[in-house]
Amino acid sequence: MRRLTSLEGNSQRLDGGAMFGNVPRVLWERWMSADEKHRISLSCRALLIEEEGRRILLETGIGTFFEPKLKERFGVLESQHVLLESLAAVGCTDADIDIVVLSHLHFDHAGGLLTPWSEGGEPALLFPNARFLVGDTAWERALNPHYRDRASFIPVLHQLLQESGRLEIVSGERSDTLGPDYRFHRSDGHTPGLLLTEVAMPGGPVVFAGDLIPGTPWVHLPITMGYDRFPERLIDEKEALLRDLVARGGRLFYTHDPETALSALRQDERGRYQVAEAQASLRAVDV
Repeated sequence: MRRLTSLEGNSQRLDGGAMFGNVPRVLWERWMSADEKHRISLSCRALLIEEEGRRILLETGIGTFFEPKLKERFGVLESQHVLLESLAAVGCTDADIDIVVLSHLHFDHAGGLLTPWSEGGEPALLFPNARFLVGDTAWERALNPHYRDRASFIPVLHQLLQESGRLEIVSGERSDTLGPDYRFHRSDGHTPGLLLTEVAMPGGPVVFAGDLIPGTPWVHLPITMGYDRFPERLIDEKEALLRDLVARGGRLFYTHDPETALSALRQDERGRYQVAEAQASLRAVDV
């Protein structure tokens, strides 16, 4: 049996205009309200998969590796490593995780791999027994970022992953480590080589949507983020994934949506994709 649990990590507040790209505020505020600094609330949610003899974690959120000045700049709210607390709440520690799959290496998806910031301390890797899976193109991007997204990566992280001896670079849509019940969708619109994990479940496949569809408002095809490298390409990739999942009865798992962890999908009479059967959280469920 395979069981899914949503795990909250450290939360953020980021500029709503940046998160909704060219959508005017008068529209996006219908979906998410902003604070006095024009920031919206965002989760950095991970997905824990428990199956016979192993535990798999899809992403680790932003964590608490930032020094205080950058923590404030990027709107990280909590000082403690929330993901570790979420693991403890379900009877786990980071040492109990066997595999960590990273859609890409932007800090809000991979920063939770690192120990919390401390004055004069050096960051170190958590998850001492895990194998780390990263897509080949995403890995190359982290090693050779563009000027536009260089600030999105953690300079020390790729070195720590290499030195761990537990890094697996994924080049196709399958991983021998994960096995046949898992496959990867690839996307280049947000960042080159985004890796979206599909998990086979009894009620239909579940896809970790990453930054292709960071939350329920972005299910609407024209909605993209200002952080996306190639918005038009992203829309085409999003449409292909949604069409495929609707046909197969698939669901999406959202990492940044503050209210919804998982939803089904449907199309209305005009062919627009919509969220259905939204779930705020998952706790050891066989969905």
